Amino acid sequence: MDDCVIRSMLEWPDVPDVYEWLRLDRRGNWRIRSESGAGSPIFGTIGNAAFNEFISRNYGADERGCWFFQNGPQRVFVGLDYAPLVFRLAGTELVDHCGRPARRVQAAWLDDEGSLVLQTAGGAGVLDDRDLGSLADSLGGGVFAVAGSTLSVGVLNRAEMEGRFGFVREPKP
Repeated sequence: MDDCVIRSMLEWPDVPDVYEWLRLDRRGNWRIRSESGAGSPIFGTIGNAAFNEFISRNYGADERGCWFFQNGPQRVFVGLDYAPLVFRLAGTELVDHCGRPARRVQAAWLDDEGSLVLQTAGGAGVLDDRDLGSLADSLGGGVFAVAGSTLSVGVLNRAEMEGRFGFVREPKP
């Protein structure tokens, strides 16, 4: 966490949490809420690189499995379109949407929608669908082979994700 965030948490300890204003989409983009004329929220992609990096550095989970962005003294809980982490291939390495190297891939599954779900030492996530093509040959053979990991690929029902991996897709107060 950034030092300025830690200092502000100490200075203002009782700032209320925020829900339903920030989302992580299926491809690892941060999306922020804006109101539409019809009254239902629309979530637009955050295009500012510095703000995206700030969110990513201060992203974590609480004891309930709810993921949040610590914005100074305020926790902004994140709605998850799929999972709390989105992995990408960076050459021969695997990184998460925050730019952190994936630590020790422990298991891999294809879900009932064709997404690749990975369990790493840092948590569970989904591979960005734009990277599936480069893994098609190995996945077709039932194997995940990236970044020194070679694992058999199991099968998973997407509806099991939250319970199996202990995260909350839509945090509530």
